Amino acid sequence: MFAIATLLTLVNQVSGTPYVTGGDSPAGTDCSGLVSWVANAATGRPIYGDRFHTGNIENALLARGFQYGTQPGALVVGWNSGHTAVTLPDGTPVSAGEGGGVKIGGGGAYQEQFTRHMFLPMPPEQPMPPGAPPAPVVQMGAQLPPAPGMAPPPPPPPPPPP
Repeated sequence: MFAIATLLTLVNQVSGTPYVTGGDSPAGTDCSGLVSWVANAATGRPIYGDRFHTGNIENALLARGFQYGTQPGALVVGWNSGHTAVTLPDGTPVSAGEGGGVKIGGGGAYQEQFTRHMFLPMPPEQPMPPGAPPAPVVQMGAQLPPAPGMAPPPPPPPPPPP
């Protein structure tokens, strides 16, 4: 399955991608291309090269494990006969073609115009064993500052001489 951070990273990387009808690359895409990318990333498929469109979206989503309807905390896709958008499990709406290329924001899957919805169930949370330390927080592409009251880690040792 997928991690929400993976989907957020993908969406941030493609935000601002131009609107290109039938596009399926970082050079541009349309609404169904964007939803394809997100659905593919969420289900472990290659992001590019396996896109669908609003005419075959239902079968494509079913093949990827989506279920009919909506569910809080799930990846949700909404569509009609000519447009589609997605809402990430954390509630982030993502669209393409609503006033330009790929953008974070807008109505996402829950727009009134969408008469059909499907969702990808999230895997159940795995409980931490008693006494286990909390999982580390990893921020993509940036170094986290040290926690208050903690010294920063020591610098790495110099490389050995040649």
